[in-house]
Amino acid sequence: MNFDKSKFEKMKEELSKSCKNGDLLCICRYLYDNVPYYNWVGFYLVDGSRTLKLGPYVGEPTIHTRIAFGEGICGQAAETMKNFVVQDVSKEQNYLSCSPSVKSEIVIPLIKHGKIIGELDIDSHYLSPFDKKDEEFLGWICDYLVKEVNIN
Repeated sequence: MNFDKSKFEKMKEELSKSCKNGDLLCICRYLYDNVPYYNWVGFYLVDGSRTLKLGPYVGEPTIHTRIAFGEGICGQAAETMKNFVVQDVSKEQNYLSCSPSVKSEIVIPLIKHGKIIGELDIDSHYLSPFDKKDEEFLGWICDYLVKEVNIN
């Protein structure tokens, strides 16, 4: 995978300008179009108590439109309110497969006032593409959404 992760700093500025008012679909499209190993990009939003509901996304359709807390990688991230970086999904017992093409996944929770309100989920068709720079960049996006555009 040949992608210069130093571009993430410039991408923060571009995202802030092009995806105004927390347009989640715009953010999904931007990430999908600009990072070659982000092969599915979407948001899950907390719907009621202890359930995630699929929000805007870009990539192949998924059957996982509702996920209980604790279920799969997304549900585990919601349950623990911690980032999950899975470099090889085939080694995870609690993985919900969306596509046989998916090899790895990163999930970053959106936390507001100590409660999870959603999460950013990215699947990749490559093994081990994610590192600390991805996690920091995606964390910045989630913080931006919670603080700057006041996503609920």
